[in-house]
Amino acid sequence: MRLVILDRDGVINEDSDAYIKCPAEWVPLPRSLEAIARLNQAGYRIVVATNQSGVGRGLLDVPTLNRIHSKMHHLLAQMGGGIEAILFCPHAPDDDCNCRKPRPGLFQELASRLRIQLEGVPAIGDSLRDLQAAQAVGAKPLLVRTGKGEMTAKSPNLPPGVEVYDDLSSVVDALLKHG
Repeated sequence: MRLVILDRDGVINEDSDAYIKCPAEWVPLPRSLEAIARLNQAGYRIVVATNQSGVGRGLLDVPTLNRIHSKMHHLLAQMGGGIEAILFCPHAPDDDCNCRKPRPGLFQELASRLRIQLEGVPAIGDSLRDLQAAQAVGAKPLLVRTGKGEMTAKSPNLPPGVEVYDDLSSVVDALLKHG
């Protein structure tokens, strides 16, 4: 199975320190939806694993989060692409859950649902916690410079050997080139 795991905010859409709280605030990054569609057309399954602490902080509820994701699905479908599943952690940072990245719970849930190992599966994120969660399950963490990625690339805690790309489209170029 060819699978790619994506973080949402800062990878697919613009990130916001004030959180994405409604569909109007969800704005795709340039070329991100086209990049996902290209992966789909090459036979890749796409899953999103995302922290959404705005829910736990009371900034939005799950029905609103679902409307945001419906917008993402709709815009992506217009490009000929699709996301198979969206796994999200709704908890606030103080909730001490296992699903909030950098903990690996979302990735473990994905592996369990698909009945696969995530060893070597590309996991694309813009923050250190995305990379750490991917590493914890043996997935291959890839960093994009969009969102918080430029700052993450300069972190002394960046795991050695993590490949860094300008954006999701450039990661997809590399994945499709090296198949």
